[in-house]
Amino acid sequence: MVDARLLERVWFGDDAVARGARRALAPLASLYGAAVGVREALYDTGILTAHDAVLPTISVGNVSVGGTGKTPIAAWIARGLLDRSAAPAIVLRGYGDDEPLVHRALNPGIPVIVSADRVAGVAKARAEGATVAVLDDAFQHRRIARDADIVLVSADRWTAAPHMLPAGPWREPMRAVRRATLVVVTRKAASEADADAVNMALAEVAPRIPRSTARLVPGALVQAEGDGTLPVDAIAGRRVRVLTAIGDARAFVRQLEAAGGVVVADVYPDHHHFRADEITRFALSIPADGLAICTLKDAVKLAGQWPREAPTLWYVSQRVIVERGVGGVERILDELTRARDRSQR
Repeated sequence: MVDARLLERVWFGDDAVARGARRALAPLASLYGAAVGVREALYDTGILTAHDAVLPTISVGNVSVGGTGKTPIAAWIARGLLDRSAAPAIVLRGYGDDEPLVHRALNPGIPVIVSADRVAGVAKARAEGATVAVLDDAFQHRRIARDADIVLVSADRWTAAPHMLPAGPWREPMRAVRRATLVVVTRKAASEADADAVNMALAEVAPRIPRSTARLVPGALVQAEGDGTLPVDAIAGRRVRVLTAIGDARAFVRQLEAAGGVVVADVYPDHHHFRADEITRFALSIPADGLAICTLKDAVKLAGQWPREAPTLWYVSQRVIVERGVGGVERILDELTRARDRSQR
């Protein structure tokens, strides 16, 4: 298992060790980038073709690995379609098993279809009564055609010189955003100025692609087991112990610190399945006057394993606030709804 702190240091660090590690990994990153380029060229030239979806379909994805807010934004988009009287379904690969559980917790009334084959997944969604499909993490999955592609870029994890895997977190070169219908710059702990800088960089690379900015804000604290809640300001002045395995733990910790918490975090790689000894060790480290906090993505895995004698475990979800370009998102959702109506005639 790759240590999450080491990976974070290699990808985003500015010390000599991090720079040296990126240089050592550069040949592998070049090979990876070449393979990605060949695949994309095969689609761009029509040698590889996309299968038509049987439903109006929107993809929510990214060009980097994790940490962009993809799951909460995909869930928010699904709710927006539901509010427009559509019948959306979330279709995803289900990597790590936690993401389907998070979607079911966020939108209990919306079907969640898990399928590595997105074409078959959308067909299953239609068979279950869906009228619109929301593909979670499918920007690189070009085998299925879609009506709209929303691509997320995180201001919290932005670097001026993005590196391809494994030297950095990028799945594709930044120019890949030219395939998008809309680019959404997300921020959790990053400032508005940070988000503006990312928008400016994207404008140079893909000037014809509209952009939006969305902030992910901590919601209330919710019991991982039970239905109790606390306002997020309950963190202020408290010692907070965090257990998490998400794409960008650093931004989550910074959010809690901004809320006034004195935070110490145990960070594991994204999608990590917590062992009993890891949970017990963490539970024993919680101060008597402290709070134990995780994300919803962690809570769906921890709830059934949390020791009964341990302090209450709380999770924090992320609320989506569109700060700029809300009209672009609304136009896409309106058009998907109209496409649903046309397909039902």
